[in-house]
Amino acid sequence: MSESENDIVTPENEEQVDKEQLSDEVALNTTVEIETLSACERKIVITVPHEEIDRYFSKEFDEIIENANVPGFRKGRAPKKLVAKRYRKTVADRVKSTLIMDGIQQLGDRDDITPISEPDFDFAAIVLPEEGPMVFEFRLEVRPEFDLPNWEGLKIEKPVRDFTPDDVDRALDRVLTDYGQLVPKETAAENGDYIVTKLTFLHGGKELSSANEETIRIRPTLTFHDGSIENFDKLMIGVQAGDVREVEATLSQDALNPDYRGVTVIAKFEILDVKKLKLPELTPAFLKQLGSYNNVGELKDAVKDALERQLDYEQRRRTRQQVTDLLTVSASWELPPAMLERQSQRELQRVVMELQRSGYTDEMIKPQINFLRQNSRATTAQALKEHFILEKIAEAEDIEALESDYDTEIMLIAAQQGETPRRIRAQLEKRNEMDILRNQIIERKVLDLIFSKATFTETPYAMEGITEEGIDHAAAGGDSEIPEASEEDLRAANREAAEKRELGLTTRDS
Repeated sequence: MSESENDIVTPENEEQVDKEQLSDEVALNTTVEIETLSACERKIVITVPHEEIDRYFSKEFDEIIENANVPGFRKGRAPKKLVAKRYRKTVADRVKSTLIMDGIQQLGDRDDITPISEPDFDFAAIVLPEEGPMVFEFRLEVRPEFDLPNWEGLKIEKPVRDFTPDDVDRALDRVLTDYGQLVPKETAAENGDYIVTKLTFLHGGKELSSANEETIRIRPTLTFHDGSIENFDKLMIGVQAGDVREVEATLSQDALNPDYRGVTVIAKFEILDVKKLKLPELTPAFLKQLGSYNNVGELKDAVKDALERQLDYEQRRRTRQQVTDLLTVSASWELPPAMLERQSQRELQRVVMELQRSGYTDEMIKPQINFLRQNSRATTAQALKEHFILEKIAEAEDIEALESDYDTEIMLIAAQQGETPRRIRAQLEKRNEMDILRNQIIERKVLDLIFSKATFTETPYAMEGITEEGIDHAAAGGDSEIPEASEEDLRAANREAAEKRELGLTTRDS
């Protein structure tokens, strides 16, 4: 038997089908109290009258009565009162879940609340009473209320550059660095060489962390998760195997280990070896390995395309900043510390994705991510404010993320990482990062709209050489990695997410 086209539920009509189904049901009668705790926090108290509890129980009994087994009666023939008495405890948790879900879903229909996280409550602690109303409360993070600034006709400074062959050649060398070979160097280290070192961070003679064989390129600044060392090149130029260098470094106020925030530590480098980089030859075999390029010209075209995407990223970054600056003239929000702490990891993941699709290499990304880690509260607060504004413009302009948009983003990330799009999509889904990608798509579309209605003042885009080296290490210790989920973690996360979807609000800004 075939279904008519109108009977098939697709992603495009699923929301409409849900609304039609809900409209056929009697809405849950509740009393809702909302207390404003801060610009982004609400305390919600929902009261469900007992007659509504009885109605939901009655509906459950209606659904099971035909298959109910009650002693003394044939299957499905027992009176409803006896079925209710026998099965009340069995269906109680389901009734409680449905009441909570429906109460929260109706809250999500309000125009005065836009949630940015799931409701925070303990399901087991909520009591389904024998008499009287059911009352449950929770805290909810919401998008702050604000009037949109006049974003049309912005005057934006737009960095521009016509990339020269020399620009492309320098960028090509950066790309080839990832495929180069480190070879021993007999003479003392020079700027741009690599040291292999035992790295130890100390405070008051106590070892905080160490790495036995850290390979570091000599550049003016060395960054790590919770700090940086300026004039690193001056410290290391001239070293040879067997040398030891020590330098002070002040850790950031956002270091993962709170005991060492703002503390000055000693970084000790025991030089094990000095190496230089030998770039690969651009042979036909290597070109095929690199990306199925037929000749060097095609490779350089791809590198130039990456430079254009980096320029586009910088233009968008400055636009985001100017939109935020415009809003903060008339409004300022205090974002809760707990929100900033939780969202900081998501911000790292968002920026990594954005940089990858914009053609940045790993050696260019690491220092930027370390900077974000060192200033996580400030950068996360800034990013959230930008996101709130751009998301609200997207809602006003009916801007959505299409499946083709996801395909494009994943393809660009895959090309930069030398992976297949299918593998990148699987990784994003495994790490529950598809919603981050969705936000990235929406923000880019909004920025395109702002661009289309803006006037520009062109400024030169400087092609500066890379002056920072980033290592994946926290001086004060602690796990500050962007985690890879294990299979068991993934299963547990999926179970938790399913439960929250059943009981929670549909969030767009998280």
